[in-house]
Amino acid sequence: MAGKKSSAEKRHAQSEVRRLHNKAIKSTCRTYAKQFVEAVQAKDQKLAEEKYKQLQKELDTARSKGVLKRNAVSRKKSRMMNLYNATFAAK
Repeated sequence: MAGKKSSAEKRHAQSEVRRLHNKAIKSTCRTYAKQFVEAVQAKDQKLAEEKYKQLQKELDTARSKGVLKRNAVSRKKSRMMNLYNATFAAK
């Protein structure tokens, strides 16, 4: 028995669900990145380390789910660590 939706309508509905899911994951990554940068700018080393661990976990999760590409995740983690080192290496 055929369904009521055409295959194109079904694919569109599926892609919309995936788009919203991916958008939520990317938003979470941006939020953690923002919190990390704020902690670094406040010169709170302990908080910055904690936020970096959270950010790293979220980026790795996004990578494993295929939301972000491998090189993009590596680039973001590298830039955040460079920011951290530039701020706290002088101590």
